[in-house]
Amino acid sequence: MASNAVTLNDLRLAANALEAAVGQVVVGQARAIRLVTISIFARGHVLLVGDVGVGKTTLLRAFGRALGGAYERMEGTVDMMPGDLLYHTFIHEDGRPRVELSALLAKADDLSIFFFNEINRARPQVHALLLRLMAERSVTAFNRTFQFPFLQVYADRNRVEKEETFELPAAARDRFLMEIPVEAPTDLEARRHLIFDPRFHDVDRLLDGIAAPVLDHRGLEAAAARVQQAIHTSAAVQDYVARLWDAIVHPAAAGVALSGIDMDRLVQGGASPRGVAFLVRAARVRAWLEGRDMLVPEDVRDVFVETMAHRLFLDPVYELRRESIVRDLCAAVLATVSAP
Repeated sequence: MASNAVTLNDLRLAANALEAAVGQVVVGQARAIRLVTISIFARGHVLLVGDVGVGKTTLLRAFGRALGGAYERMEGTVDMMPGDLLYHTFIHEDGRPRVELSALLAKADDLSIFFFNEINRARPQVHALLLRLMAERSVTAFNRTFQFPFLQVYADRNRVEKEETFELPAAARDRFLMEIPVEAPTDLEARRHLIFDPRFHDVDRLLDGIAAPVLDHRGLEAAAARVQQAIHTSAAVQDYVARLWDAIVHPAAAGVALSGIDMDRLVQGGASPRGVAFLVRAARVRAWLEGRDMLVPEDVRDVFVETMAHRLFLDPVYELRRESIVRDLCAAVLATVSAP
C-alpha cells in the first residue's frame, strides 16, 4: 500500500509538471489546462468550444508534445466522407492511381491525441465512424483491424457559423467525457503577452519550449485505473451525487427554477448513467490532483458543468438558447441541492 501511495504521489508530481509545461506556452488558460489534464487521467474524450483563434489547437499541440506519442489533426468539411478518415488517393509519379492509409491509420499504434476540428461541419456518417473509434478504439479497413491503444479524441465544435453544419445529436454528445470552454484570456497581462510578445506569434517555435515529453502516454491507462481505485467515496457523497442526478433530470420536482423557463418541459433527456459515471471519474481525478484520497463535494461541483451540460437534451423551444440555459440550469442545481 505504501508503495502504491508513493507511486501515485510521483505521478501527481508528473501531472503538475505536465500542467506547468503546457502553461509556459499557453497563457491565460489555467482552467482549460486543468480540465484537459483531468480528461487525460480520466481517459475520456473531449469536446472543445470557443471562438476562432483563442488557442485550442495550440493547447492540444502543447499537450501532445508534453505527452509524447503521435498527434494528428483533421478538418471537418461538408463534403467529407467516412473513407477520408481511413485512406487517401493520389496519382503516383508513374501515372497510376494509388490508395494509401490515412495519417490517422498510419499512426494508430502510437496516436495519443487526435484533434477533429469543426466536427459539426462533417456529415453524420463521419460522426458515426468517429464514435466507433472513440468507443472501441479500433476501426476496420483494408481487411484488418487497426487498434488505437492510447487514443484520446478532442473535437472542436464551431458555435458561430450554422450554415452547412450538422450538429451532434444528444447520443453522440453523451460519448464525450467533457465539453471544455476555451475563451480568450481576461487577464490584462496575458492579453499583452499574446498581442505584443513575438514569442507567441510563432507557434512552432513556441512549442519547441517543451523540449521532451513530461509523461509517457503509454502508461496512462494503468495510471488512470490506479487513480480511480485510490480515491474513496463516502456514503454521504454518493447520496449527494444521486440527488444531483435526480435534480438535473427532473429539475421541477427538485425545486429548481429558472426565470421565464417552464421547468416541467425543459429537460427531455440526457444525464445518462454513463454521464454520471463520467462525472464521478472526473471528480476523482480532481481530488487526486488536489492531493486527497477522498472525494469531497467540491470535487464534484468543480467538474459538474463541464461533464453534464453538453449531454442534456432540451425541449426544442429552448434548444436555440441551450448554451446559456444549460449552464444556468447546472448552476441552479448546484445551488439547490444541499451538499453534505
